[in-house]
Amino acid sequence: MTALEKATGDVVFKFEPFVLHVLCQELQDAQLLHSLAVDSGFRNSGITVGRGGKITMAVRSTHCLEVPLSHKGRLMVSEEYIEFLVHIANQKMEENI
Repeated sequence: MTALEKATGDVVFKFEPFVLHVLCQELQDAQLLHSLAVDSGFRNSGITVGRGGKITMAVRSTHCLEVPLSHKGRLMVSEEYIEFLVHIANQKMEENI
């Protein structure tokens, strides 16, 4: 709250979801891992094939959170709401684990 009171610009509360990058030898391996990830609830997962043929499978969670708190130094939400956001973010961190 002290940092928010001193802020002069825009402040955003942001929680980034879990991401795991796995380098795969074969495309079939990446496809299998992708299927397992999506079936396990990691719906933002995907496969990337680089120019040199490097196959990377990214397992991504959907547990993100991004909420503006202040605009041009003016706090737009209550302290109670910020405490609620911290609680939600902590729950999402537990889900990531």
